[in-house]
Amino acid sequence: MSLVPLIMAGGTGSRLWPLSRQLNPKQFLTLTGEQSMLQETLARLDGLEHADPVVVCNEEHRFIVAEQLRQGGVESAAILLEPLGRNTAPAIALGALHAMAHGDDPVLMVMAADHRIADVEAFDAAIHAARPLAEAGQLVTFGIVPTHAETGYGYIQRGEAVDGGDGYAVERFVEKPDAATAEAWLAGGEHYWNSGMFMFRAGCYLAELERLQPAMVASCRAALAEGERDMEFVRLGRESFTACPAGSVDYAVMEHTQPVVVPLDAGWSDIGSWKALWEVSPKDANGNAIHGDVLTDTSRNCLVHAEHRLVATLGIDDLVIVETKDAVLVAHRERVQEVKRLVERLRECERSEHLDHREVYRPWGCYDSIDAGQRFQVKRITVKPGARLSVQMHHHRAEHWVVVSGTARVTNGEQTYLVSENESTFIPVGHVHSLENPGKIPLELVEVQSGAYLGEDDIVRFEDQYGRASSVY
Repeated sequence: MSLVPLIMAGGTGSRLWPLSRQLNPKQFLTLTGEQSMLQETLARLDGLEHADPVVVCNEEHRFIVAEQLRQGGVESAAILLEPLGRNTAPAIALGALHAMAHGDDPVLMVMAADHRIADVEAFDAAIHAARPLAEAGQLVTFGIVPTHAETGYGYIQRGEAVDGGDGYAVERFVEKPDAATAEAWLAGGEHYWNSGMFMFRAGCYLAELERLQPAMVASCRAALAEGERDMEFVRLGRESFTACPAGSVDYAVMEHTQPVVVPLDAGWSDIGSWKALWEVSPKDANGNAIHGDVLTDTSRNCLVHAEHRLVATLGIDDLVIVETKDAVLVAHRERVQEVKRLVERLRECERSEHLDHREVYRPWGCYDSIDAGQRFQVKRITVKPGARLSVQMHHHRAEHWVVVSGTARVTNGEQTYLVSENESTFIPVGHVHSLENPGKIPLELVEVQSGAYLGEDDIVRFEDQYGRASSVY
């Protein structure tokens, strides 16, 4: 019976703002190593024999996912695109239905894309312990062996040991406890943190979900049936999936069945806050976790993350300081769970800093908004070798391109020509145009926009090799 990794990559990670943004959330960031959290999740499977993975993500993130899979050496994976989030129960249903599309009933290894596992050998051992249980028809959840009295996680209380396996019957799922209760559970040894990782046969999960939430399964079936292949992606039927009830897998299924819990003691963290990242990060002699160009003096137990400039601290304790190109967060380490409130305030004020970084990634490369004012905007644009922007037109802005390095092939109205380093060209308002990098090195150019309206939605696409004719993304 084959093992299919099912990676859920649809979260927003708002508690890790300003590094995590709606269009570039934490699962795609490099936080605990040299790879993104999604890439680390997939690399964790290298020691296991498994089929091609299935990744479920938001359609806004499709090109980030595809590029990170390519960079991580994952050549063949199914990428299912949700038009909007409906929580984990429908996401797993989509993966299960896709995995069974050819008549198979594989075992699904369900994992979030944004968890950290320090001990991969212990992780592999837990997978091997859970697999016979899943193959026999059990719904298996993984319970993290707690290392301290944590009040920020839900818990799983174990019952009797399961015959012929390394799991335990789940006595009950428990919400986040107060400090005294968490201390008692830690001492008792019968409670685990709820990891949000699962293993079960696709058919067994769907059967239970259909029994408990038939409308959810019906919507997911219809969304897949109405969906279509788009390059390496599977687009779901928007109307059917929008009608799907939302719900977590715990509330929708696990709490209403008789699952099995397999203990996992592998240095797990969901990196759910800046405090959690501080806890798992290397620290200096004063307890400071430092990233980037940072200078500390008489500062203790701080997390200081600098992305683009020097950050210096003097005489501070227990703070989190995170610097990006367009925002800086300063918070007490014990209150970082509340960062989500700041993100909500940014959204309510209709600011853009919750949505994306100043540097924005596209399938062809990226751009950095260097400066902006009334009726003008300046961007630094990087186009990957062989990549091409869409054939497009703007109603309200003209563009002046100055090539800094590389060579650009420019389509400007009826003309197509090359623009080399230290050369420039002008695109008038209303001209159909395109930009391509025909060379072997990245194309770097400065774009100066001028006009009455400079929003990214002033793009009319006529042709696009990335399937974005109806989308600004």
